[in-house]
Amino acid sequence: MIEDKPRVVVGVDGSPGSRAALRWALRYAELSDARITAVIACGWPALIDLTLPMQEDDIAANAKRELTKTVDETRALLATRVPVERKVVRDHAARALLDEAQDADLLVVGHRGHGGFAEALLGSVSRHCVHHAPCPVVVVHQTPGGDRAQDGPSQRGGVARE
Repeated sequence: MIEDKPRVVVGVDGSPGSRAALRWALRYAELSDARITAVIACGWPALIDLTLPMQEDDIAANAKRELTKTVDETRALLATRVPVERKVVRDHAARALLDEAQDADLLVVGHRGHGGFAEALLGSVSRHCVHHAPCPVVVVHQTPGGDRAQDGPSQRGGVARE
């Protein structure tokens, strides 16, 4: 029964960190028979006095293409048949992930690793999720080798809760 399977939400934005998070989540799902929901957030950035030339529907369509591309490439890389539910959410990334994680057993996010002043100024989706998620959170740090098929739960990444 599908409701009995653990549900894992993973944030995907096409970045190397999110690809590492998706690889980790897919390997975890293979080991635990979990269900995967990949979430990409899109929406208007908070800009003052600036009009963007892109329509909101274009932003959502671009996000859907990026999500599809990332999931398909990552599943092929791992040669996995784990099904992935895909969701495009029109919201800020942290809020979208936290909302989606309300009934999840695990939330997996990548770490971009900007560090320093930029992270303090801009905030961090992974940090926000660790502090506010209703379930355990795994923050996956990209390994130096990039897209490696063997990345998975036994690699880097750990459950963090406050």
